[in-house]
Amino acid sequence: LLLVAVAFCAPVTLAEADGPDFYAVTGVAADDVLNLRSGPSPHSDKIGEIPHDGRGLRNLGCQCVPTFAEWEKMTPEQRTESGKKRWCRVRFGDLEGWVAGRYLREDSAPQTPESR
Repeated sequence: LLLVAVAFCAPVTLAEADGPDFYAVTGVAADDVLNLRSGPSPHSDKIGEIPHDGRGLRNLGCQCVPTFAEWEKMTPEQRTESGKKRWCRVRFGDLEGWVAGRYLREDSAPQTPESR
């Protein structure tokens, strides 16, 4: 299983068109934050924090995302493990960096004063 999971984590960043345009933070406790890192690893330097309820994070691409064909062939356990390895580059306000993809869900574009 480990070999299969590693195979789905190619060091390639997918373009924005390969996923949602925006994310919201999910699965982070109300008294915690989502760490923004300089690289796609929990060992990379922490460069910022995103609130537990952060919304409108611009998707700049993700790593360790299987293709749909690969995902279809995975067992439920492999899908869960694959999701734990995903890292996404995001922009939140003036901050830009990498976050663990398991803490992201699809979101809509942030509202601007002109769109209200």
